[in-house]
Parts: sequence; C-alpha cells; structure tokens
Amino acid sequence: MLNIVLFGPPGSGKGTQSEKLIDKYGLTHFSTGDMLRAEQAANTELGLQAKKIMDRGELVSDEIIIGMIRNKIKGQSDAKGFIFDGFPRTVAQAEALDSVLKDLGIKIDLMLGLEVEKDELIDRLLKRGKDQGRTDDNLETIENRINVYECQTLPLTGYYDAQNKYRGVDGLGGIDDIFGRLCGIIESL
Repeated sequence: MLNIVLFGPPGSGKGTQSEKLIDKYGLTHFSTGDMLRAEQAANTELGLQAKKIMDRGELVSDEIIIGMIRNKIKGQSDAKGFIFDGFPRTVAQAEALDSVLKDLGIKIDLMLGLEVEKDELIDRLLKRGKDQGRTDDNLETIENRINVYECQTLPLTGYYDAQNKYRGVDGLGGIDDIFGRLCGIIESL
C-alpha cells in the first residue's frame, strides 16, 4: 500500500499532478472539499455537523475532517493506497492523521512537496484567473493565500522531514517532466 501526502503552495500544480499519480498508481484521492460534500449529500452525522458549521460561515473542525477521513478509509479496504491533496494543512492535523492511520494499521509513506518560487506561483495563478475567469485569482488574494501557506502550512515539511518522509520536488518545467520527478521518487522507495 502506498500512502502519499502531495504538498505545495497554491499554484504549484498539486491538482494536476495528483490526478496523474492517481491514474498511474491507482490511489484513492482524499480531498477534504469532496469529502465534505459527499458526507453532506449522504446525510451522515458528520455531514450534518459540518453543514451546520459551514452554514454559519465557520471552518469545519479538524475533529470532523479526521472523522470523515477515518470513515472513507474504512470504506476503502481494497484500496492500493491513498493520496492526500490539501490535507493535512497544519502539524496538528498531521499528528491527528497519523494517529487515525496508526489505529487502522496504515501510515503515510511519503510527503512529496512541489517547490516553486513565489514569483512563478503568482504568475501561474494570475494566468489561471485570466484563463478560467476565476475572480479569486487576483494579486491581493494570491499573495494572502501564499502568506497563509508559508505561515501555517509550510511547517509540515519539518514534521515529515523528521520522520524521513519529506521529499522536495522541483515544481518548474513541463507537466510531464514534473510528473517524471515525482514518479522517480515514488519508485525509489
């Protein structure tokens, strides 16, 4: 079983690369947004709790997200592995995820971090905003998202590096070149 955390700042290409990794390795994708929508659509207890919180405009607690992850893993007993994209975002979330996975007899094998300079990220996100008509991809919002990433999420590299699980990957170049680098690391395990 292969369990990966795909990591990187906004605009680093996580979404694109995660789809390619899912296709190549047959991994089950964990997206917290998708899980929240699925739990709400199924009217589960966690989904109903999350809906109440989101309806108030608040963030769903780590406890609820971790509960959803636990439920999804239990429902995927035949999975070849998992890819976590966009979660965990904090060291506390990573610790909680490790605890849940340990209870289920699995672990994170690898954190792949797409490394891209800030100027390149801004250029990519501004282009995406223009190409896709995304109003949230404006300079002020982009800079804020990158700042939040650097302050709150980037410390995760230290958490996984201390476990010898973090591998930084050059996120510049063509999509297939970056994918080749990711696969090279995975296959060297």
